Amino acid sequence: MKQTYLIIFGVFTLTCVAQTPREVVQDQLDAYNAKDLTAFLSVFSKDATAYNYGKPQPFIKGKESFKEVYGKLFKSSPNLHSEVISRQVIGNTVIDYEYITGREGSNKPLLLIAIYVVNEGKIVRCEFIRE
Repeated sequence: MKQTYLIIFGVFTLTCVAQTPREVVQDQLDAYNAKDLTAFLSVFSKDATAYNYGKPQPFIKGKESFKEVYGKLFKSSPNLHSEVISRQVIGNTVIDYEYITGREGSNKPLLLIAIYVVNEGKIVRCEFIRE
């Protein structure tokens, strides 16, 4: 009987703790806007990749590469902020249309479509379409 309760408790705990792809991507956005590199990196798998849409090779490969690229971006962009204009979720894929300001000191806003693939609570792949 005790074993049954432990199994039920374990399943209940995993169900309550598991995040949806939408929640994972929102955590990423919140950390991005806070320029909190540790929190930002926590939502990416160790082998995550980032692509410019339509390009066969990633421009970021692995969590250490994300740390380097976004660490520099956060340091050079004290006013960096992304606002989600639209978000769509299909299965484990989240598609954001974002309005980004303050990137590397620029006054010019950047329009971006970001496509995130989430597996087991971590972002494993990103593709970006920039204006």
